[in-house]
Amino acid sequence: MTVADLSLGATLTRQAGWNQIESDWRRFMRMQPQGCFVAELDGVPAATTVTCIFGPVAWIAMVLVEISARRKGVATALLKHALGFLDSQGVRTVRLDATAAGRPVYEKLGFTAEYALTRYEGIAPAMEAQPDVAAADASLLPEIVALDRRATGTHREKMLLRLFEESPEAVRVLRRGGRVEGFVTTRCGANASLIGPCIAVGDAGRSLLRDALGRCSGGPVFVDVPRDNAGALAVVEASGLKPQRHFTRMYRGERIVDSPPSIWASSGPEKG
Repeated sequence: MTVADLSLGATLTRQAGWNQIESDWRRFMRMQPQGCFVAELDGVPAATTVTCIFGPVAWIAMVLVEISARRKGVATALLKHALGFLDSQGVRTVRLDATAAGRPVYEKLGFTAEYALTRYEGIAPAMEAQPDVAAADASLLPEIVALDRRATGTHREKMLLRLFEESPEAVRVLRRGGRVEGFVTTRCGANASLIGPCIAVGDAGRSLLRDALGRCSGGPVFVDVPRDNAGALAVVEASGLKPQRHFTRMYRGERIVDSPPSIWASSGPEKG
């Protein structure tokens, strides 16, 4: 996949009703230039997928197939190609978040279910200011990356740095006792603002989510929440957001130990 294929990505995203916009596609291609792929059917571009490698761990995302090309083996062939690429790069673990339609395809390719997530949607309500939450600055990025790595089991520095470079004002942190206890990011989408990732310890995630909702007040929002994070579920449900769809986090290879209770909102190159 190259920038010449951006229009294909945009078309397939609209067909599926997904939330990604051109800046998301460009981010995927910048993070893994040789790991984003287009499949053709009878010589016509018909499907996409992207990969993102974080050391020994990689994610697969944006598995999209043009409507007329579905159920013809295109997605399976494309996924096998992507997995072959990741194997050639020495990746030990491949992860993704599968939709209900995608899960059977991934299971046939050796993926195993880990845990469930739910996308919540709605109009963000007005929120009281969260006095402990403030805009991040570049000096805090090493702490943010380290906190994220402890929670996710993955060194996602290149993704987090790009999110900060694109919209530094959209990255918010909560600090106590001189250390970062959590962070949250937001970004625009085709259908709604996306809140996440939000990584936090203790009750810091509650304040960060409320801060993000307040900053999006009056507009549509999406938040993807691990079902094992009771605190995050309580915040989004009390805010009037409703479940839109469910995902299953899956892996192939070595299992990564992450911490869903510290993942208050999940967002990255991980929607399959």
